[in-house]
Amino acid sequence: MDRKKLLIIGCGDLGERLAACAGDEFDVYGLRRHPPADARAGIHYLRGDASDRATMDRVLARNFDAIVLTLTPAARSDEGYRRGYVTPCETLIEALAGRSPRILFISSTSVYGQANGEWVDEATAARPPRYNGQRVLEAEQLLAAAGLPLVVLRLAGIYGPGRTRLMDSVAAGKTEATEAYTNRIHADDAAGFMAWVLKMDEPASLYLLSDGESPRKGQVVNWLAQQLGVAPPPEGESASLNKRIDNRAMRASGYPLRYPGFKAGFAELIRR
Repeated sequence: MDRKKLLIIGCGDLGERLAACAGDEFDVYGLRRHPPADARAGIHYLRGDASDRATMDRVLARNFDAIVLTLTPAARSDEGYRRGYVTPCETLIEALAGRSPRILFISSTSVYGQANGEWVDEATAARPPRYNGQRVLEAEQLLAAAGLPLVVLRLAGIYGPGRTRLMDSVAAGKTEATEAYTNRIHADDAAGFMAWVLKMDEPASLYLLSDGESPRKGQVVNWLAQQLGVAPPPEGESASLNKRIDNRAMRASGYPLRYPGFKAGFAELIRR
């Protein structure tokens, strides 16, 4: 029996973690402009730009069973997000030419603009106030309008090995303790749930990914300071965006979170 084939577009850190989780069921291909010199185990790398039609025609000739889009902005600007998210989705839709592999689009909770600590779930209307969320939502909508078998995962802030910005800022005394709620998902759980969805027979069309906690930032940074043995951060004013991510749909799928809270995930990072 032939193994199924999975294409990860923009195969960076999350893509590599996904390959490690899904390699028992899929032959995994990773499309990148600049594949790593040392090929990662279990990934067949393809070189190319996902915005280029000729590249996508060539790549999609392999007839993949599933495609995961782990895109990144070309620059931190409106145009950079358009080129990083919207254009590759437009190109993919055109190049698929009637084929219908399962599409998994890795999105962001930046599509929500709540500012008063509201709980957000899959039924909450997405009204992004900033260009980043606006372009990511536009890419989601393009894929949905194409009638593809689409699952969208909107991720809270990702942390884990190589993603220690908050921990580093606490250690350097460069952050503040505020009353704003924070939401996060460990990179291993983000990739693990991606693999979980790919193996589900009938996933929902949308999931919000977080670890289930929505602590205030002050709680997190003060705990980190204590664990790191540094001075507690000073108090500051909360940012304009302030929401809490409800992950009940994610939990209801049966996925077992490896890090169901910030202390478990950060404690391991500190030990490392």
